[in-house]
Amino acid sequence: MKLLTFAAAGMAAATLSLCALAQTPATATEPALPPDIATAAQSIEATRIAAHVKFLADDLLEGRGTGTRGGDIAAQYIATQFALAGLKPAGDNGGYLQKVRFIGTHTEPDSKFALLPPSGQPIPLRLADDIVSGNETGADTADIEAPIVFVGHGIVAPEYQWDDYKGVDVKGKVVLIVVNEPASDDPKFFTGAAMTYYGRWTYKFEEAARQGAVGALIIHKTELASYPWDVVRSSWSGEEVYLADDKRPKLQAASWIQLEVARLLLAASGKNLDELLKLVDTRDFKAFELPVKFKAHIASSVRHFESSNVVAMLPGSDKNTANKQAVFYTAHYDHLGIAPDDGSGNATDRIYNGAVDNGTGCGILLELARAWAESKQAPPHPIYFASVTAEEKGLLGSKYLGEHLPIPANAVALDLNYDAVPPIGEPESIEVSGAERTSFYPIVERIAHSMNLAIEPDATPSAGHYYRSDHFSFARVGVPAFSINTGLKFVGHPAEWGAAQQKDYTTNRYHRPSDEWKPDQNYSSNAKLARLGLILGWYASSGDNVGWQPGDEFAPIRARSDKTP
Repeated sequence: MKLLTFAAAGMAAATLSLCALAQTPATATEPALPPDIATAAQSIEATRIAAHVKFLADDLLEGRGTGTRGGDIAAQYIATQFALAGLKPAGDNGGYLQKVRFIGTHTEPDSKFALLPPSGQPIPLRLADDIVSGNETGADTADIEAPIVFVGHGIVAPEYQWDDYKGVDVKGKVVLIVVNEPASDDPKFFTGAAMTYYGRWTYKFEEAARQGAVGALIIHKTELASYPWDVVRSSWSGEEVYLADDKRPKLQAASWIQLEVARLLLAASGKNLDELLKLVDTRDFKAFELPVKFKAHIASSVRHFESSNVVAMLPGSDKNTANKQAVFYTAHYDHLGIAPDDGSGNATDRIYNGAVDNGTGCGILLELARAWAESKQAPPHPIYFASVTAEEKGLLGSKYLGEHLPIPANAVALDLNYDAVPPIGEPESIEVSGAERTSFYPIVERIAHSMNLAIEPDATPSAGHYYRSDHFSFARVGVPAFSINTGLKFVGHPAEWGAAQQKDYTTNRYHRPSDEWKPDQNYSSNAKLARLGLILGWYASSGDNVGWQPGDEFAPIRARSDKTP
């Protein structure tokens, strides 16, 4: 009953603000919101979103792991909802599903890891406690005994005159890497406080492999990674997944190590970790080989399988203009599946239900699809809805989608993504990190203001959130894209309350079996952000007003795609 009460109150407030928006006179660059579009936005209900989340987060779906029975059930459920809404299929062979081929590898418990100092006994490393590691090559086994080269942040960025690999040869060796990127307040140097893709762990592994390394050890530090070791352990406790058709170089040991392990490793090499962590942020740092070697026997169970993105389309009404203003809405449906049995015999919950991450995004996507399909006014240009797989495995489903879009990338005006929207009440602020990188941002500001939503800057820009969700896969092919989420301010609470809720979720439920659907969750936040997304989607579809800001790292990609026949 509490959920229904909050939803009704949120609906009334939304009706008032959206009616006012529909009556706002047109500006020189953008029209007023049509009444039928305002009505479609008003029709979005928190209870329907909550019902979708409840199903997707049920134990029946077994954590929606990529390529598992539960994940396939989720995909079929979403496809069915798209069909019920009357959307056209936009997947493979006239269906809603876009098949993606994967290789899955799981590091077996009998795998062995050790550090070999120049003298004395090997130092064993405990899997999960000291190190997590996966073999990207898809081989059953890998045996490594190789020198370790400390390469700082492991970044090669010519535009910033930065090369951590300069002067060293790491072919056949293992690189030791500091997570994140050089600290900066200069927006012209690694964009200042905001992380670039160079700081992401995915980039670290990609670059290490390009340099010819056989393995990489990323040093985990909570403050730099923005999440604790438990998140790393849980994320890597199951199967690691790779695109089967990805031809890039691969590592035999793509690994993270605990901060104290790195401290021990460097101390055995006569180095001080704390001093090096300061040095790697400066141009004085030079990569060097350690006298300690890394030894590993990595046994992997390997499977080849398929999973699916789910893609649907609502046609546009304007047949007279070039089809270059399609809009995508995206949200990943996968989560972490079921944790391996630890053999203790304890009857603990091992299902990663993923209610917030990302049942909420899927619920929003499905409610947006329904509202758009039932709108009396169609969008001027096509609207696509894509629920993608394998986000938790490194944005792989959206990466495949971005490279195999149903229309050319330069025909897509905007991607709006939803990921882990907290169901904790009516928001008064939002985060749209990355929207400011686009020419669409003034419209985002105006619509947010009209809905009594303040735009908050990214509270933790150094965490690199822009590169950690599926909109990034669209940006990589030149499509303007960003995610929509709540800020810290909620009705009836100070911002400190919102910050405490965020911390509580990150500490106690994020990537844990405790991320479950509960009847007292308040999905008015999800509904309000869905209404915002519907209106933004209409404006993006209605005018030639979306592009990257000059100088943005993705602007050249968009320019190249515009020249593609």
